[in-house]
Amino acid sequence: MPTEVVTTPRAEQQIDQLRTAQMKQLAAFVKELESRGCAALGYRLTGDDPLAHLCVKHLGGSLRAVVAFERSDRAWLLLVGPHDDGDPGIDVYTELYRMVGFQPPDSVKRTKPPCCGDGGEAPKMGKVAEELADSATQLRRRRR
Repeated sequence: MPTEVVTTPRAEQQIDQLRTAQMKQLAAFVKELESRGCAALGYRLTGDDPLAHLCVKHLGGSLRAVVAFERSDRAWLLLVGPHDDGDPGIDVYTELYRMVGFQPPDSVKRTKPPCCGDGGEAPKMGKVAEELADSATQLRRRRR
């Protein structure tokens, strides 16, 4: 079943900053996400909800894409950016934690379970995925 991929305004803003090679990596990933759904993603985050329902794909180097599934056939591309612990101003995970209003403690052991659950199902979030997309839109307004 094909997956509709919706990009948040914040992700669009981040995408506008990508270099040509990164744009190609992202385009290939979006195409794969549209055709394979959750199987196109690397892993789910761990922690409290909503983090435990969000999936991440390493696009190359430090570039990451963060995705939330509203339904099995509809995914929100929430954020696209580098993972850089040394610069919280650009780190995609710092922005994600700010977006969800949660910062996991450093002492927590993080696992990286597959994005798809048992039976190959996407970690559906329903209305929460749309609320996260709205939060990403608010981040975009603050970043202008």
